[in-house]
Amino acid sequence: MPCYKIDGVTPVVHPTAYVHPTAVLIGDVIIKERCYVGPNACLRGDFGRITMEEESNLQDNCVVHGFADSHTIIGKHGHIGHGAILHGCVIGRDSLVGMNAVVMDNAVIGEESIVAAAAFVKSKFVCDTRSLLMGSPAKVLRQVSDEELAWKQVGTSEYIALTDRCLTSMVECSPLNVEEQNRPRLKTGQHKTKS
Repeated sequence: MPCYKIDGVTPVVHPTAYVHPTAVLIGDVIIKERCYVGPNACLRGDFGRITMEEESNLQDNCVVHGFADSHTIIGKHGHIGHGAILHGCVIGRDSLVGMNAVVMDNAVIGEESIVAAAAFVKSKFVCDTRSLLMGSPAKVLRQVSDEELAWKQVGTSEYIALTDRCLTSMVECSPLNVEEQNRPRLKTGQHKTKS
């Protein structure tokens, strides 16, 4: 993966974490145990610190950054969907930020919360535990239900398993020219779209 030291500060990646080779890490980035960082994610710790707590995931094309002296934190079991942007904010333990959502500076997303896809969370916004946020600007719609939280947790557990799968079986290869006969199917988790 492209990994860059700046001003003498080097990114830290725990050996049980998986960072895709196309992700970029710069400076004050700390990725803890069993985290997953997807393709083309960018973690720019060239002003403020970025920490991914244990078993959190940051999916494809996400951007994480912050102003000077900020500390962007993705809490344990945090789940950050494809294309999301986090800037100088705190994502609470076991929370989900949906695809293409934006969470701005000094915002604090409470534990076990869900930020809907494409939501825009303004600077300094703070919400309680188990808040469901939607809209632009995002507002608390209601509390996250037990069923919704359980659905989120299944998805996060599948990303924890994906970390292990990537560490043990993902290798760069050349594509085949034709589909092979009896092509195998991936036998992975049971997480499905929420209906």
